[in-house]
Amino acid sequence: MKTKAVAISLLLCCFAVAVSLAADGFIGTWKLNEAKSKISGSGPKNNTVVYEAAGDSIKVTIDATGADGKSTHSEWTGKYDGKDYPVTGDPTSDSRSVKRIDDHTLHAVAKKDGKVVLTAHIVLSADSKTRTVTTTSTDSKGAKVTSTAVYDKQ
Repeated sequence: MKTKAVAISLLLCCFAVAVSLAADGFIGTWKLNEAKSKISGSGPKNNTVVYEAAGDSIKVTIDATGADGKSTHSEWTGKYDGKDYPVTGDPTSDSRSVKRIDDHTLHAVAKKDGKVVLTAHIVLSADSKTRTVTTTSTDSKGAKVTSTAVYDKQ
């Protein structure tokens, strides 16, 4: 009887995780819409961003092109809980935290060596077909740089 109860409990937990992730409108592949975006010339262009379930976490994979024309591939796996999780492949940051504000809004903070290097406000459209990312960072001269990138769901 205990085995059956444990199996049912485990099944219900898996179902709950699957339902919560399925309701996440950010899950999917997002392609940069350059015509609708206003990206600083000194910043990278995140050409493709993929959000996917990774157990009870979210994995975000970014393929970008830097201002120097070089391609980068970075990955972050974490939760929308505002805690720092490591980033791999990004020369500008080594950790990222993401906090869910509501079903259509995320706030992200990227850090390098514990210092904030970028903040991002990510808004999902009501129809979940577009996401707009407004980032604020500081360039090499210490000036504040704001960019807005618009992505279409593929």
